[in-house]
Amino acid sequence: MSCAALCFPVGAFAATPAIDTGDTAWMLASTALVLLMTIPGLALFYGGMVRKKNVLATLIQSFTICCIVTVVWMVAGYSLAFSTGTPMIGDLSRFMLSGIAANVSKGVDAAFTLGAGSSNATPMTIPESVYMMFQMTFAIITPALIAGAFAERMKFSALCAFTILWSLVVYSPIAHWVWSPLGWVAQFGAIDFAGGTVVHINSGVAGLVTALVLGKRRGLGSDDMSPFNLTYAIVGASLLWVGWFGFNAGSAVGANGRAGMAMLTTQIAAAGGGIAWMVVERFRTGKPTALGIISGAVAGLVAITPAAGFVLPGPALVIGLAAGAVCFWSATWLKHKLGYDDSLDAFGVHGTGGILGALLTGVFAFGPLSATDANPAGYQGSLHQVIAQAEAVMVTIVWCGLLTYVLLKLIDLAIGLRVTPEEELEGLDMVLHGERIN
Repeated sequence: MSCAALCFPVGAFAATPAIDTGDTAWMLASTALVLLMTIPGLALFYGGMVRKKNVLATLIQSFTICCIVTVVWMVAGYSLAFSTGTPMIGDLSRFMLSGIAANVSKGVDAAFTLGAGSSNATPMTIPESVYMMFQMTFAIITPALIAGAFAERMKFSALCAFTILWSLVVYSPIAHWVWSPLGWVAQFGAIDFAGGTVVHINSGVAGLVTALVLGKRRGLGSDDMSPFNLTYAIVGASLLWVGWFGFNAGSAVGANGRAGMAMLTTQIAAAGGGIAWMVVERFRTGKPTALGIISGAVAGLVAITPAAGFVLPGPALVIGLAAGAVCFWSATWLKHKLGYDDSLDAFGVHGTGGILGALLTGVFAFGPLSATDANPAGYQGSLHQVIAQAEAVMVTIVWCGLLTYVLLKLIDLAIGLRVTPEEELEGLDMVLHGERIN
């Protein structure tokens, strides 16, 4: 859970938190690992799956989103997501990171209290600068994931505008609901260790809405849409897998046993997802493909994300196997049955896998992993927990779906969303950036 509210019992520490150098070191490493997931991991993963004429445009989408969201998060996104505010949204007390230097003394950025001044104030063992940066990497990868759904057809200017608005209007509020100590979704008992709702369902649903609003790629079903270079995609998926340890184990917000368990369950679920997709594909088509195996591993990583610090290794394998099979169904049969063009399966893997993982977290949560003095039983798998998880899933789908649609329509009216058919035929590399791969 990227929000430490589930890691630390409220009131269990002194009013002035103490920094832990081990926790800080692990969080610095985790932050770098999560950033690695977007650049170059996701960039290569997506770039290897598009056609040659769109590879550079796809790579630069991830890089540009990283630049844009870094600034947006620094200016207002972090404040809206993690300042105290109300159960619905944070305030602007950290606008332009105002006040973040309050704990700096004699060259040391000391520990801080998340939700300071509220009834759920949570002492942290790391500096706020590190926590803010760690959360920034989550805010970066989420809109970058959406790009897989509209690959090869969105205008670059529209991408930039959408990234800014979506990060502030959709991502920051949901992050506050789920991970802030005061967030209303967290208050009704829903749990999300590292982003099943905040990152994966959010990006998957936004991707589906974007694909529907933009329409299908020109020539889909008749032209050759084969990936340009699956080597890129395999390298990208491998970087995602490694970076995911920072994503999930880092969400323990400390170098501790829960981080170790989250790392173990992440590895097991990823392997299970790759195996399940490979086996299902082998029975359906006769051949296990490279693209299928790496997609299955990513599906396992997605599904274990909300559960990583709440479940044991056995359930992690079940979650991974289930994700590989279910996401294969979503990315193949469901997509073709309903007729939408989710180019690189942002919804098929992240949306579907995130929903599955969030619900199965409610089934398999092992109480002692999350037990605290304030909550001695921890979060235990039960019907009650599944219902809370389902409510969080629905809240995320509705908010994200509606707001994403509104933002896309506004951008379309203002500057247009999609390149022309002629530009799409020529390829986005030359049309949007004046460059191409020779």
